[in-house]
Amino acid sequence: MQVTPLGDSSLIVTVGETIDEATLGRVQAAWQALQAANLPGVTELVPAYTTVTVFYDPAAVVSAGAPAAGIPEWLIERVELAAAKPSPAGKARAGRAHEIPVCYDRAFAPDLAEVAERAGLTVKEVIALHLAPEYLVYLVGFAPGFPYMGGLPERLALPRREAPRKRVAPGSVGITGAQCGIYPIETPAGWNLIGRTPVRLFRPEQEPPVLLQAGDRVRFKRITGAEFEHWKEEK
Repeated sequence: MQVTPLGDSSLIVTVGETIDEATLGRVQAAWQALQAANLPGVTELVPAYTTVTVFYDPAAVVSAGAPAAGIPEWLIERVELAAAKPSPAGKARAGRAHEIPVCYDRAFAPDLAEVAERAGLTVKEVIALHLAPEYLVYLVGFAPGFPYMGGLPERLALPRREAPRKRVAPGSVGITGAQCGIYPIETPAGWNLIGRTPVRLFRPEQEPPVLLQAGDRVRFKRITGAEFEHWKEEK
């Protein structure tokens, strides 16, 4: 584990170098331990693939006893001690399993045919490959409830679109590199869109407001356009 300054009001806690399930476990453990420590001046903790970013209020840290000329060093020492301790809450949160329906009809999958061509596959083969794995949610970010999921088959690992779209419909399923994601709200998008789900990933009226969280696992289930519309009507 390494803790280093990131700007003038944040630290970055690095717990690994590779993006895999073991590193995810260490990220979750460090994040949970830092939450439990309730360190003075810390305003936000943001877990990512291999790191946890610690944001803090410098004035509040000084008020807690840090020297004005040595805020990062003072806080780094405490962050290192806290992140290395097991959380009083026990084991890191166990991920949940989700089955998410996806429609791959042309109206919901504007890049599906292009993805197939670039990958040297048929559309049916792309769909079959996308449905095959169980995906692991590594982190949630970019937009409220947007999951960055690993597990995409190597044959579907393609670069982002050269020209991002200014907006995509909520529920759009995108792929890029080795990642798969789902856009929870209308937002700009640069990933390759190969389907859409009727499931709402972001519900601000609920607690928690996001469906998927780091450590969760996802399997996709193919549905028809009629099933997509019926699902939306029911929900």
